[in-house]
Amino acid sequence: MLNYKSKFSSQIVSSIVFVLLVALSSCKSQTSKPKLVNFNLEIAKDATPAVLARVMQAAEKPISEIKFEKGTYHFYPDRGLEFYVHISNHNDEVIKTSFPINGFDNLTIDGQGSTFIFHGRMIPFFINDSKNITVKNLSIDWAQPFHSEGKIVAHDVANHTFDMEISDEYPYDIRNGQLIFVKEYYEHTLGQAILFNPETKAIAFDTESYTGLSLTGKNKVSRNLDKISYKYKIDVRDPENSKIGKENSLRVEELKPGLVRIYNHKKKLPPLGMILVCKGSQHENRLAPAFRVTHTYGFKGTNVNIHHAGGMGIIAENSADLILDNFNITPSNGRMVSTTADATHFVGCRGKVELKNCTFNNQLDDATNVHGTYQEVVEILNSKTVGVRMGHYQQQGFVIGQPNDNIGFVRLSKSFFPYEQNTINKVQKINSRYMLITFNKDIPANLKVGDLIENLDGYPDLLVENCTISRNRARGLLLSSPKNTVIRNNYFHTEMEAILIPVESGHWYESGNGANILIENNTFQDCQHSGFNRGVIRFVTDDDNENIAFNNITISNNKFNQFDNLILELSNTDGMKFVGNSITFSGAFKQLNPENPAITIKSSKNILFENNNYSGKASTIIKSDDEKTQVKFN
Repeated sequence: MLNYKSKFSSQIVSSIVFVLLVALSSCKSQTSKPKLVNFNLEIAKDATPAVLARVMQAAEKPISEIKFEKGTYHFYPDRGLEFYVHISNHNDEVIKTSFPINGFDNLTIDGQGSTFIFHGRMIPFFINDSKNITVKNLSIDWAQPFHSEGKIVAHDVANHTFDMEISDEYPYDIRNGQLIFVKEYYEHTLGQAILFNPETKAIAFDTESYTGLSLTGKNKVSRNLDKISYKYKIDVRDPENSKIGKENSLRVEELKPGLVRIYNHKKKLPPLGMILVCKGSQHENRLAPAFRVTHTYGFKGTNVNIHHAGGMGIIAENSADLILDNFNITPSNGRMVSTTADATHFVGCRGKVELKNCTFNNQLDDATNVHGTYQEVVEILNSKTVGVRMGHYQQQGFVIGQPNDNIGFVRLSKSFFPYEQNTINKVQKINSRYMLITFNKDIPANLKVGDLIENLDGYPDLLVENCTISRNRARGLLLSSPKNTVIRNNYFHTEMEAILIPVESGHWYESGNGANILIENNTFQDCQHSGFNRGVIRFVTDDDNENIAFNNITISNNKFNQFDNLILELSNTDGMKFVGNSITFSGAFKQLNPENPAITIKSSKNILFENNNYSGKASTIIKSDDEKTQVKFN
C-alpha cells in the first residue's frame, strides 16, 4: 500500500492561513461517530453560510456524508471562507470557498442530481490534507462566466478593422480605448483570445492566422531601462515584469450599443460569423478552478458535470490515487466555453490517476496535463543543503516533495534522466519562489548551480479510457510520466496535438519524460486544425540534442482520419512500435501543410512499423534524420 502522508515537516509554510487549519484540522482525531448531514432547498438562494457553518463544525461534530436534496443551489462569495493560496498553474489569489474540506477522512458529498451555481471568485471544492474523499452526482456552473464572447459581423479591409457584436450576456465598459468585460465580483480585458465556429461549436479552422489579438506594442517612450540590474535571476513573464517596455496596441470604440470596432490588429481580419472568445491576460485569468485537491490520498469524482470554471475543472497537487469516472467538462447555456484552462491537471501526484468515461469539451486548454516540476538549483549551501527556485511564476509555492521522497539531479544538456539520486530530509520554504532542501545523504560532488531537480516519486500510473476529448483549445493529453500510461478507446478532435509527450524545461518547468506508454484503439479525427504545423501524436524535447528521453512506446490499432499529412512526430526515442494502425484522408478541411510526410523521426532508434494501412495524401510516408537507419512503413 502506498504510504503517502501529507504532513510535511514543520518548516514548510502552509499555503492556507492559520484560521482554516484551526477551524478544521482536528477532524481526523475525533472519536465521536461521524454523521450524515442533509441540506434541503431552504438554503438554495445562498447555500454558502449553511454549508460552510456545518463543515466548520466537523471537528466537534464529524461528518461521514453530506447529501443535498435535488435542486439548484446558489453559492455567493460574500460569506465564504477567505484565505490566500498558491495554486499550481493558476494565479496566486485571495479566494473564498463554501467547501473547505481540510483534514477529513472518508467523506462523501452527494448532490443527488443537484446543480451548484457559483458567483464570482470562488473555488467550489477546496480539498486538502484528506483521505478517501468522494464527490458525486452534481453539476457545477457559474452564473456569469469568466470569459466573454462576441460575434464578428463586419470588416473594413482598407483600414484593417473589424466589428464585433456583443450580447447583453456580456456587460462591458470602454475605458481609455480599452474594452473591459464586467462580471459579478470580477472583470477582464480582451487579453488571450481565440475563434470558435458557432456551427460546429469548436475552435475555428486555422484560427492561428487570425488570433491571438495584437494586444501590445513597444513603448514610444522608455528611459534608462537598461540601467536596472538584478542580483538574482528574474522571470520576464512575471506580472510585475511582463508590461515593462510595452503599451496597449489595440483600440476599441463603440459604434452603437452592443457593437464595437477594433483597430490595430496585425493578423488577418477574423472571418465573419465567427465567435471571438476572450478571457483577459494570462496572469489574471486563472483564479477559480472548480476543484483544488492537495496533499490528499484518495479522491473520487463520479457523475460530476462541470459546465464552467475560471481556471481548471480540477487541479490536483501532491496527491495520490485520483479517480474521475463520468467526470465531464461541457459548456452550458449556449456558451462556446466550458473551463477557461485545462479540464484536468495533475502536478506531482503519485499512485494512480484514472480518467474513465469522461467527456472533455470546449475547455480553453488541455483535457489533461500530468507532470512533475523541475526546480532549479541556484545555491549550494553545504554538503547536504541546496537552495532551489521555481521556474515559472504560476508554480510559486509548490513544495517539490516530502521527507524521504526520491529526488533526481538532472543536467538536461547531458541526459534527460537523473545522473544521481538522493532523498529529502526536510524542505524549508523561505518564500513562494525560493526554498531550501536538505537531503539525507551528501549531494553529488559534481552538482552545479543551474542543474535541475525532480521528484522521482511524484509521478502516477495513468489510465485514460473511454473518454471523448474534442472542440477544445490546445492539446488532448499532455503527459510527462516515466511510470506506466495506458490511453485506450478514446475519441480525439483537438485544435492542437491529440497527445503530446514532452520534456519541458524552459517555460513551465514541467518535469518528467515518457516511458511505458500504450496508445491503443483510439480514434483521432482532424486534429491540429488550428494552423500549427505539428503531428497528431508528438514526442518532443525543449533541448536540441540527441539524448534519449522516451522509451517503450506502443501505438497500436488506432484510427487516424486526418485532413493534413503529419500524423506522428517522434524524437529522442528508444523503442517504439507502431502496429495495426489505419491512416485515412478525411477531406474535412483544406490541407495546411501538404508538403509534410506522415511521420518524422529524429534522434531515435529501435523503431518498428508493422501491419499498418495508409491511404492518406502524403507523397512521403516516413522522413528520418538518419539515412543510415532504414525504417520501413509496413
